[in-house]
Amino acid sequence: MNHANWTVIAVEAVLVFLILYKIFSARRGKDLFIRKIPGLNAIEEAVGRATEMGRPIMFAPGIGGIGLDTLQALLILKHVTTSAAKYRSRVIVPTADSVVYTLSDEISRDAYAAEGVPEQFNPEDIRFLSENQFAYASGVVGILNREKVAANFMFGFFAAESLILAETGHQVGAVQVAGTPMINQIPFFITACDYTIIGDEYYAASAYLSREPTLLGSLVGQDYAKAIIIAIIVAGIITASIFGPNFFWLNWFKPM
Repeated sequence: MNHANWTVIAVEAVLVFLILYKIFSARRGKDLFIRKIPGLNAIEEAVGRATEMGRPIMFAPGIGGIGLDTLQALLILKHVTTSAAKYRSRVIVPTADSVVYTLSDEISRDAYAAEGVPEQFNPEDIRFLSENQFAYASGVVGILNREKVAANFMFGFFAAESLILAETGHQVGAVQVAGTPMINQIPFFITACDYTIIGDEYYAASAYLSREPTLLGSLVGQDYAKAIIIAIIVAGIITASIFGPNFFWLNWFKPM
């Protein structure tokens, strides 16, 4: 690597050590702090509301194929379906990809079985609509209106159809929680949804919801690593502004 030197290697070693230390700390049972994320805390509330109203829940995993953003959405789907299974509620999952459809079916089936109510799972609630963006959006809009969905979760890859789905969910009176890594769509979700997961909150969701030690420790360790990197950058900017770019410790980070 052209930019590598011993200082960079040393900093990277410290960051890796921090992440591994937090992972092992979590595995040993140490309670690690993660700030509250209101949108994720609202999942239980939304599921409970749908149960009280006797109306179904919908979880839309977006229009993307299998990728990091969709896999994250499926991890959130597992939490939603597990919560719904406890209350014997329906979860409708409209998909736009055949592989996502298959995974959604297995995740939902396993969630109901794990809660001891496999008979509550209805395979027809996992639906493949279309790979076409707006055909998929039309199908989801139809489900929202026909089923009178009480809780609408939208996580994954969304594009121009995001406002259509969010506005329809708002019109039918659903509690809506949404999240996407597509920053261009976040303003539409903020406008029409009750809760929106923003930025790296989206990728922190699986650790936040599952509290699985490896995921939790990795998340906290990465936060510490980010803090160190930000501190080095800020210190470098201040030092270069006052003493110039050739101040002695700044040279440690220059390429070899």
